[in-house]
Amino acid sequence: MANIVEVLSRFYNEYSINTSKRLKLIDAYLLYILLTGVVQFVYCCLVGTFPFNSFLSGFISTVASFILGVCLRLQVNPQNKSEFRELSNERAFADFIFAHIILHLVVINFIG
Repeated sequence: MANIVEVLSRFYNEYSINTSKRLKLIDAYLLYILLTGVVQFVYCCLVGTFPFNSFLSGFISTVASFILGVCLRLQVNPQNKSEFRELSNERAFADFIFAHIILHLVVINFIG
């Protein structure tokens, strides 16, 4: 048990020192989206899926938003600049916003 606490504290210390504020903000967004998906799934298991389209579109929205957030984090991470040379941070964020607009239009259309 002491090893787990030591590993977690070292991970947190290195994360807080070596990670930029921009990446921390994206990580906070990813944590929020993950918790939203977990709450939706737990609610579905406990209460049921009466308006199934509503549950399905909400859950798909959280999963897709998480995936888009991970893609954004990969593209703006300075350690991955060798793979995304021609892509600026502004372009990555614009692509993220555009994909979110399309995603939410599809989700709203699916709810009907």
